[in-house]
Amino acid sequence: MEDIFELIQAFRVKKGWDKTDTPNVLAKSISVESAELLECFLEEEFDIEQVKGELSDVLMVALTLAMDLNLDVKTLIQTKLLEVDKKYEDK
Repeated sequence: MEDIFELIQAFRVKKGWDKTDTPNVLAKSISVESAELLECFLEEEFDIEQVKGELSDVLMVALTLAMDLNLDVKTLIQTKLLEVDKKYEDK
């Protein structure tokens, strides 16, 4: 996972986005990119290449937000899975 973070960060530095991205901007960007991903599925048929591109955008922005907030992605996901498991124990 560290190599992915390094790739993302190197790209941000190259583009100067490391200086302009804020948590607020990144959170809004996740919403925008998620909407673009959703658009891929408005019809029954979808273009997998388009889906891959939009999903990559969502993941990159979400990982960037986690990096900038010094959050451990693995721990976040493990914690959330435990919470959801407990919430739906009887189901």
